[in-house]
Amino acid sequence: MDSVYSINIERAVLSSILFNPEEFEDVLGVLKANDFYLPAHKKIFEVMEKLHSDAMPIDEEFIRRKLEGKDVDDSILLEILSANPITNTLAYVREIKDGAIKRELATLATTIKKVAIEEEVSANEALDTVQGALYKISTDSATNEVKDMQVVTTDTLDYIKRMKELGNTHLIGETTGFEALDKRTTGFNEGDLVIIAARPAMGKTALVLNMALANVEANKGVIFFSLEMPAEQLMLRMLAAKTSIPLQNLRKGDMDDNQWSQLSGAFDDLNKKKLFVDDGGSVNINQLRARVRKLAQNEDNNISLVIIDYLQLMQGTGNKDRHQEVSDISRGLKMLAREMKIPIIALSQLNRGLENRPDKRPMLSDLRESGAIEQDADIIMFVYRDDVYKERDEARKEKEAKDKGEEYKSTFVNKPVEEAEVIIGKQRNGPIGTVKLDFHKALTKFVDKPNEHHGAAPVEIVFETVADNEKETNIDIPDIL
Repeated sequence: MDSVYSINIERAVLSSILFNPEEFEDVLGVLKANDFYLPAHKKIFEVMEKLHSDAMPIDEEFIRRKLEGKDVDDSILLEILSANPITNTLAYVREIKDGAIKRELATLATTIKKVAIEEEVSANEALDTVQGALYKISTDSATNEVKDMQVVTTDTLDYIKRMKELGNTHLIGETTGFEALDKRTTGFNEGDLVIIAARPAMGKTALVLNMALANVEANKGVIFFSLEMPAEQLMLRMLAAKTSIPLQNLRKGDMDDNQWSQLSGAFDDLNKKKLFVDDGGSVNINQLRARVRKLAQNEDNNISLVIIDYLQLMQGTGNKDRHQEVSDISRGLKMLAREMKIPIIALSQLNRGLENRPDKRPMLSDLRESGAIEQDADIIMFVYRDDVYKERDEARKEKEAKDKGEEYKSTFVNKPVEEAEVIIGKQRNGPIGTVKLDFHKALTKFVDKPNEHHGAAPVEIVFETVADNEKETNIDIPDIL
């Protein structure tokens, strides 16, 4: 066990802090008290932290006072005071941190044996415990140092040069699949957590499937976590969008020879693409992280986008209230996006409250469990189709008339193509506003409005103020059953 700790190195670092207290800030950026192996060294470091936070001198006299009653042998402090000075303190600090991580891994090995053999838990529960513990170790071991101005300016200049090489294109990240939306967002960029929210039947699953299709057709790898819908149903929707064969015809196999030929060609094309679907129906943040990392390890997969349908169906870890669970999930997704340097899209439900408003267009306060979601998200979009509410109102009026024995003449026109709005409610690095698309109901397909491609009319952007948040949970309803 002596390979995972060194009393002499711990003593040398504490001695260096005593002789050069101005170094303590740098040490604090890497170490915490529990990283020390010797209990007395932990207590002395804790005292140093307390003195530092109270703006008091870190010297022998004040340390002795604070150590009173803490059961630390005076000889240990004397050994620290008499230790030989060291010049490269941070190198010694990193050795202590390295040993602390190895000790935590050794403890984890014992935990693995305990949950795998001794405790009566399922294999999945054991995996959750191990993955959670390993993730905590990897997070705690992160020691990103503060960048000085020279590093920041160099990195920024490199970024500007990369943007110039793109030739002033509006698309910097992964495509949204829609030119109008790409112009407003520059695409989904690495490290972004994107939330797409809507009330049931607005088409949010169809929208992200269209986004997934656009990326796989650009030879990007996409992982789709479908917590509600089987992979076969997702594929049917994607095929309808790709081939323009109505979804109902695909479901029944009701196609002419030309459509069968189109379908065969679509399968041949998609078989060469990198789309990975997890439709297990339940996943927690630890399992999701492990699966994404495993697929991303293979560079041939070129994983560029992860989609979760939808966030409120993800499971929590441990015994926490639902609000805290959603906070942990949201934070975990954001950290995973940054770690993997890819955008992650998570669908989300909205509160029912908006149904009682005259204008049912969603806003940030309609997000369920929205405090953490709004804070962590880089982009929040809402999907809205006014015709959905018009059709519901018409059905309600018809039923009321029937109940009264009255005749009702409907004025509602069931259009094959409806106008849809993608409302950008938050964008950390860009404008908010509304982008209008067309929704082809039979194909479950969103497309740019025709005038967007030809530039005949600019996209109408309405700038809005950011609203406050709320919370809730519900089950999504497929757009077309």
